[in-house]
Amino acid sequence: MPHRTQKASGRARLVDNARFIRQWIENPRLIGAVSPSGRALAKTMAGFVELDREGHIVELGPGTGPVTQALLARGIAPERLVLVEYESRFCHLLSERFPGVTIVQGDAYGLKATLDGKVPGKIATVVSSLPLLVRPERDRVELLNQAFELMGDEGLFIQFTYGLTKSPMPMHASGVNGAYVGKGSPPVVLNIPPARVWRYRKAGYAGFAGKRKA
Repeated sequence: MPHRTQKASGRARLVDNARFIRQWIENPRLIGAVSPSGRALAKTMAGFVELDREGHIVELGPGTGPVTQALLARGIAPERLVLVEYESRFCHLLSERFPGVTIVQGDAYGLKATLDGKVPGKIATVVSSLPLLVRPERDRVELLNQAFELMGDEGLFIQFTYGLTKSPMPMHASGVNGAYVGKGSPPVVLNIPPARVWRYRKAGYAGFAGKRKA
């Protein structure tokens, strides 16, 4: 039985890879990768979510759902998750895979308008798999500013990147410089290609987590 389960899981990953490749061919600027996040990367991202903080967890660019699955496996209740996905085909897939999770089809770079009236209550954390490095600095700055307008000063923004040398958020750009603090994880070498996970807080926030929670 375990062998059969492993084979089924392997087939599912191949199908998801094919979906990603198709979407990437159609619009590489939106997808930004030719395969979904690996399990090690998804688990690392989910591990930085602080479970004791109240409020919704907003996931940006969930795609086929590997990070969503890791968040649920971490013990986050489905009703706390709000997924913002641009592609309608991925939205349909996510609704089938994750009952009880809120799915919002829309543009994450216009986050306030996209989520307007769709999140009842507080947002605690934003977890992003968006391909930030393909976007201009002004779009990334605006995304971070909008996310913290929605979360408040105690919010946490989690982002992965394949760029191993610098923050995917332009921390010295106008509108960001001095306003936020970023901290990168060690490389997640089990992911292909290797990636890092960055966390962003409002500057001066005393509760910035220096270590990932298990």
